[in-house]
Amino acid sequence: MAKEQFVSQIAGIEEDFPQWYTDVVIKTKLVDYGPVKGTMVIRPYGYAIWENIQRELDARFKRAGVENSYFPLLIPMSFLTKEAEHVEGFAPEVAVVTHAGGAKLEEPLVVRPTSETIIGHMMGKWVESWRDLPLRLNQWCNVMRWEKTTRPFLRTSEFLWQEGHSVYATGEEAEAETQAMLRLYEEFAKNVLCMPVLVGRKTEKEKFAGAVATYGMEAMMHDGKSLQAGTTHYMGQNFAKAFGVQFTDKDGALKYGYTMSYGVSTRLIGALIMTHGDQRGLVLPPPVAPVQAVVVPIAQKKEGVLEACEKLCATLREAGVRVKLDDSENSPGWKFNEWEMKGVPVRIELGPRDIEAGKMLLFRRDTCEKCEAELGDADRVKELLGAISSNLYTVAKARMEERIVSADTLGELLDGVNGGNFVRTGWCGERACEDRVKEFAQATARVMDENGTQPVCVCCGKPAKHTVFFARAY
Repeated sequence: MAKEQFVSQIAGIEEDFPQWYTDVVIKTKLVDYGPVKGTMVIRPYGYAIWENIQRELDARFKRAGVENSYFPLLIPMSFLTKEAEHVEGFAPEVAVVTHAGGAKLEEPLVVRPTSETIIGHMMGKWVESWRDLPLRLNQWCNVMRWEKTTRPFLRTSEFLWQEGHSVYATGEEAEAETQAMLRLYEEFAKNVLCMPVLVGRKTEKEKFAGAVATYGMEAMMHDGKSLQAGTTHYMGQNFAKAFGVQFTDKDGALKYGYTMSYGVSTRLIGALIMTHGDQRGLVLPPPVAPVQAVVVPIAQKKEGVLEACEKLCATLREAGVRVKLDDSENSPGWKFNEWEMKGVPVRIELGPRDIEAGKMLLFRRDTCEKCEAELGDADRVKELLGAISSNLYTVAKARMEERIVSADTLGELLDGVNGGNFVRTGWCGERACEDRVKEFAQATARVMDENGTQPVCVCCGKPAKHTVFFARAY
């Protein structure tokens, strides 16, 4: 198949970005649509990306002293009603089980939209003394939020995620943990996903239901829209009081704990696609790519070619490279196009002439450039993978920085978001002005810029209390 024919299977990334995204996730076999509206089936190639994300993040959590656990999928409806703001925030998205075992349940059960309530309940049983603190837990699980408009990875009724929950003796400690996990996410986004992000506090309107403060990690997609890639939440004593999370302190007094939570989900895969992808399809960062290097034999039926390719794969595998040999009957050109579309960072071409010369031809997916290396030089391949990671981040960061603009008026803000930008502007702190921006420009406050110096509110002209990044968002 000619490259032009292969690429034409994907909608134009500049002309129809939403369709481009859908084409890419389906044609690269990351997902398929589930039989229940709004659900997705994550196929092996897509799940392998999630496994690599999970492995990298889980190692970071463990190094930070967080322990994994697991809590039930079904939560008593009464748990959600204990924290008024929480139940109000999640009520429209909740799926409820009313019958089981052929009979109506005495109390309806909620399919978890998040686990603050059930984890709060269990913490109330486990925490008795200051010696039990801090209690820092994480779980990898699925959650369900009944979404009306869905798109694979970005917004589905069921998705996979991790949710961390900690309880501390003091608010200062819980707030510090909230900030620390935000920074952990930021480092992970940079060094694993090769994705620049903006981090900061959310407005009261955008915070998590039941939280005292929410902090977000926002990434800029290819079309200039923002994607909330992760959040951390300081809960104060809201959930501790609702679920009786109390402990006897060193002074003998009975006190309520302070809780916080944090989470990222399979939405990160959507973020990767829309940050790094191009007209040929996926461009995967090496740390999370299921296949980091694919070896494509040239004239593979000739004597010694496949043997040399297999030996090369063994050498790379021994060096820690995730490598695949494509010894299928498809033509080399078809294989090139297939693996480019799947975003494999490095392609290695090896034919009779290369073997005779003791060379191999390397193709890097990010720049589509070729270079030669000594046959079997695993260090060169690993060096190239590192260069690809660095370049992906540099390119994405430059694009984001170029597309952050400032605005002093609503008209300028509208022009900014219409142009596919994040708009940095002043805000007086009033909900009415935040609502007005959304109504006028269809843009929402993503995070506040702690170092911002915008003098006046973009909406009312009063002195600004905060500098905020506004954008259209997924």
